[in-house]
Amino acid sequence: MDKLIIQKLNKIEDRLKELEAKMSSPDIVKDNKKLQALAKEHKDLNEIANLYKEYKKVKKDIENVKELFHSSDEEMRVLAEEELETLKKRKKQLEKQLEISLLPKDPNDEKNVIIELRPGTGGDEAALFAGELFRMYQRYADKHGWKVDILKYQPTEKGGIKEVIALIKGKGAYSRLKYEGGVHRVQRVPETESSGRIHTSTVTVAVLPEAEEVDIKINPEDLKIETFRASGAGGQHVNTTDSAVRITHLPTGIVVSVQDERSQLQNKTKAMQILRARVKDYYDRIEREKLKKEKKEMIGTGERGEKIRTYNFPQSRVTDHRIGYTTQRLNEVLNGELDEIIDRLIAKEQEEKLAEITS
Repeated sequence: MDKLIIQKLNKIEDRLKELEAKMSSPDIVKDNKKLQALAKEHKDLNEIANLYKEYKKVKKDIENVKELFHSSDEEMRVLAEEELETLKKRKKQLEKQLEISLLPKDPNDEKNVIIELRPGTGGDEAALFAGELFRMYQRYADKHGWKVDILKYQPTEKGGIKEVIALIKGKGAYSRLKYEGGVHRVQRVPETESSGRIHTSTVTVAVLPEAEEVDIKINPEDLKIETFRASGAGGQHVNTTDSAVRITHLPTGIVVSVQDERSQLQNKTKAMQILRARVKDYYDRIEREKLKKEKKEMIGTGERGEKIRTYNFPQSRVTDHRIGYTTQRLNEVLNGELDEIIDRLIAKEQEEKLAEITS
C-alpha cells in the first residue's frame, strides 16, 4: 500500500486517541453540542481504524504463514500455501477498502434528490424521450426502494413531457443519481418519420440535492411571490382561482412556478422546495468554478451542457461518453437497470480521487 496512505492511517489512529481524551474531559461532557460533534467524528474514524487494525493483523498472519513453508511436514506446507492465498486476497480487499475510506466524501451523498427533465433539440421526439427517461428513473427508484414525489409535471398533447420535476426520497439517492446530470442523446427513427431516417434528439437532466431550510438560509425579503390562475393541461381543474404560484429569488434571478396542485399553499410549498435546491446549486456551482481553476475536477455531477450519454435504438446500444463504456442492454437500462453504468462511474471517480491524494 502507498506510503502516503499508511501515513494518513497512522494519523487517524493518533486522532482517535485525541478524541477519546477530549470526550472524557468534564468541559466537553457538559457541552452536548461539542460532544455530539466529537462522537460523530470518532465513529467515522473508528470504522477506518478497525479496517486498518485488521489489515495489520492480516499482514502479520501472512508473515507467520510463510514461516510454515520451511516445515518438513508436506501436508503442513500445502495447508500453508492455501492459507496464504486466502490471506493475500483479504489483504488486497482491505487495501481497496482503506483507500476508498480515505477519499473525501460528498456531504450531499445521503440527501434526497430533486431531478428535472426538459426536452432539448428534437421537438416532439425529444419530449417523448423525456417521458421515457423519467419512467426510467421512476423504475430505478422503485428498485432501490426510494419514493418519487412529482413536484411539477407539464405533458405535451402528443404524450411527451415539456417539463417534469420530481423529488426522489431515499437513503443515498443523491450518491447515485448525481451522475445522471447532463445532456442525454437519443438516436432512433421517430414514429412520425415515414422515410425511416434516424433522428437525433436530446433531453437535459438536472440533478440537485434536496436543500432543507438548515442547508441554506433564504431571506423572505429576497423573494417576490406572485399568484395567478392555472392554465393548460395540468391546471384546467383549478383555473377559476389564483392557485398557481410563481416565486422569484431576486439576488440570483431564479424563477420557479408551480400550478399542479389544487391549493395555493400546496403549490407554494412545492415551489419553495424547488427554489431552495436551485439557489443552493447556484452558489455551489460558483464554489466549484473556483476549485476548477485550482485543480482538475473529478467526474462528479454532469454539467448541464455536457453530452453524457447516447441511447441508440437501431443498435440497442447505450454509451456513456464520460468513461467510454458501451452496453447493448438498451431495453434493460430504460427499464431502470442503471446500476452497471453508475457503478463504473463511481469506480472511475474513485480512481481519479485516489490518484490525486497519492500524488
